[in-house]
Amino acid sequence: MELDSVGLLYFAASIATLVAALLPRLLRRAPISMPILFVAAGVGAFALFPDLPDPDPIQHPEFALHLTELCVIVSLMGAGLAINRRFQWRTWSTTWRLLAITMPLSILAVALLGWWALGLGIASAALLAAALSPTDPVLASEVQVSEPLTEDESGDDDEARFAVTSEAGLNDGLAFPFTYAAIAISTVGLAPSGWLGQWLLIDVLWRLAVGVVVGLGTGWLLRRVFFSAISQRLGITDRADGFIALGATFLAYGAAEVAEGYGFIAVFVCACTIRAGEQAHGLHSVLHTFVEQIERLLTVVVLVLLGGAVARGLLESLTPADYLFAAVLLLVIRPVTGWLALTPGKTGPRERAVISFFGVRGVGSLFYIAYALQHGDFPGADRLWAVVSLVILGSVLIHGVAATPSMVALDRARRRRATDRGDGGAEVDTPV
Repeated sequence: MELDSVGLLYFAASIATLVAALLPRLLRRAPISMPILFVAAGVGAFALFPDLPDPDPIQHPEFALHLTELCVIVSLMGAGLAINRRFQWRTWSTTWRLLAITMPLSILAVALLGWWALGLGIASAALLAAALSPTDPVLASEVQVSEPLTEDESGDDDEARFAVTSEAGLNDGLAFPFTYAAIAISTVGLAPSGWLGQWLLIDVLWRLAVGVVVGLGTGWLLRRVFFSAISQRLGITDRADGFIALGATFLAYGAAEVAEGYGFIAVFVCACTIRAGEQAHGLHSVLHTFVEQIERLLTVVVLVLLGGAVARGLLESLTPADYLFAAVLLLVIRPVTGWLALTPGKTGPRERAVISFFGVRGVGSLFYIAYALQHGDFPGADRLWAVVSLVILGSVLIHGVAATPSMVALDRARRRRATDRGDGGAEVDTPV
């Protein structure tokens, strides 16, 4: 008897939704993460039920593009709303180091490896480097800031969680200029005269500026609506629910994209701007909780489909060099460039090691590959998809297993030093 593929999809969706609701609490202190289980579930489901539609992203490029796009922008809103540290150049210094040093060095190293070790063309190597440059706010929940503080709580984000969260919030947008550079090289050639000037003026300066300005503007406007005296008198925030956060996400992203700016940056800046208003207001928790639930559901869909694509042969084009490349990226390039960027700095050795190691790769990389392949001319699309997916799977496994033990050990060491000093709550690892 032939199984109804639509019915199977609804059945699988129901199981995935229920598991997404229950697993976070069950796995809170276990050395395994939700992404690992969802990828495994996708592999198993699509291997056991051949009647399920093929989730190959090469066959469904539009769906892959917009699903990953939606997942990323929702996660960026959640990350921005969770950050409890007010924006100051000095207090965000760890973030700037990661963006200004770690990210360019990683892009250069990955591009050279892609060209030399994997035998990719210059444009494809540049695209691979751009797509794998951002860390991910979607799959790094175990090592990120968990939620906004309320009026009943006080304190600040510890440096490790803050750095991982803020870096992921900003470099998801900063990867776009490098992606545009790869697209330009693939279409007009390597000669700078054909693309460099326009790239600098439009893809770097204009789009970045628009993303920041739109994010600040929409965040300021919505903050005035949420926390103004008139809003308090009318009780708007008292009756508000999480759909406000979804509306803010789409407003910031849509406005930036219409103005030819970077919507990813606009969403994160908008979220941070909203968060800066009435820092301890309970509305922040309402907005963040709703966004987190939507993000979790979208993440389940993406990871199950990624596992399904693996079961249907997504990784078949890989070579031993590709597996070695993924290991070098995750275990050498990111940790080394992260450590270099943070040395010297205000982080001590333990936090520096955690921040450097947890350069999680995830859904943002899938988005950039999907986007570039639709706008450029890159031969060997199946191999590019396979290599990026392999890196993400490796990140899911390695970082997923290491996240909980690493953060528990870091928190324990921090509390022990605080007790020894008698201050009861040190937040930052002691620098050496």
